[in-house]
Amino acid sequence: MSDAVRVVWDDALTSYDFGPQHPLAPVRVELTMALARELGVLDAVELVGCAPAEDDELGLVHERHYIDAVKRVSKTGRPDLNAGLGTPDNPAFVGVHEASALVAGATLAATRAVWLGETEHAINVAGGLHHAMPARASGFCVYNDPGLAIAWLLEQGASKVAYVDVDVHHGDGVQAMFYDDPRVLTISLHESPRTLFPGTGYPEETGIAGTAVNVALPAGCGDQGWLRAFHAVVPPLLREFDAQILVSQQGCDSHALDPLANLMLSLDGQRTAYQELHKLAHETAGGRWVATGGGGYELVQVVPRAWTHLIAEAAGVPVDPETRTPDEWRAFVRQRTGEVPPLTMTDGRNPEYRDIAQGFDPADPIDRAIMATRNAVFPLHGLDPMP
Repeated sequence: MSDAVRVVWDDALTSYDFGPQHPLAPVRVELTMALARELGVLDAVELVGCAPAEDDELGLVHERHYIDAVKRVSKTGRPDLNAGLGTPDNPAFVGVHEASALVAGATLAATRAVWLGETEHAINVAGGLHHAMPARASGFCVYNDPGLAIAWLLEQGASKVAYVDVDVHHGDGVQAMFYDDPRVLTISLHESPRTLFPGTGYPEETGIAGTAVNVALPAGCGDQGWLRAFHAVVPPLLREFDAQILVSQQGCDSHALDPLANLMLSLDGQRTAYQELHKLAHETAGGRWVATGGGGYELVQVVPRAWTHLIAEAAGVPVDPETRTPDEWRAFVRQRTGEVPPLTMTDGRNPEYRDIAQGFDPADPIDRAIMATRNAVFPLHGLDPMP
């Protein structure tokens, strides 16, 4: 299905490290790349390096005084609470600017390659830092690399960019950056802000002309309900919007084992979502797809397998779910973490869903969430909100 796929990687991307007790541990991307390598997935992609984003590039979405503040913290390690650095979520550390700029540069390299036609799809698993605001670090995120990718595309002349965020947390930073820009469609599927950080992402947050779309799912939602919501909202809007390129944030913290959230997806449900986004990139965006990582705090059981499936799907070499994880990788996991690694590439689920077109149940909280979103935005796109 895909002509070419790039994965942007540099070992220095693991320097985005808030310390040993922080949930966002860089070992998760280290284990991801190791698993993809051992399974031969990286043989099917072009692996390229990256450079840090320059200040002028970061300035496309961040205030200059904020970039300067991050640099000051980076030199001394001293907190700057006005910039959101030095909090439990975003600890201050020496080198924070350089580490954050490299993550942003990796996503920018992926975006540039897709936009210039050097590759059809490109992935930065270390990216997806969607909570960072123009002048403040937030939610483990210092520089907002998906926002930077979108802003760069607009600067290059893109007339329409679609952004789909499947992280369990609302993609608030990206939404805020483009809330009043009709050239950018942001769609976020997340756990309800009633029960989870950042407390935003209600369906009535619609932006200008309905280009901000929020599906706020109830805690406990699993594969069936999540996929039902995805299909009820995402494909119709992407088809109608007709973007030139799709940017996605692939946070895998919607998994049932994730310690920071309350959705109940399986690895197999997440893999199904990757398949659907891949198809939609080809159907609605000319095959141009930039994918980033994001949240994911079950560092051994979930993140490496999920994002290996993501890379494999994008590369057109999907991994059979029944595949055993390689012995070499399992030994590496034990060495790096002391944990018992998973044995196969599946949770043993066969995700199925019932399409909303077959009717909806107003007493079902998932269906209520779906219909709240459709009622809020579908008419603004000329779409009928009723199934």
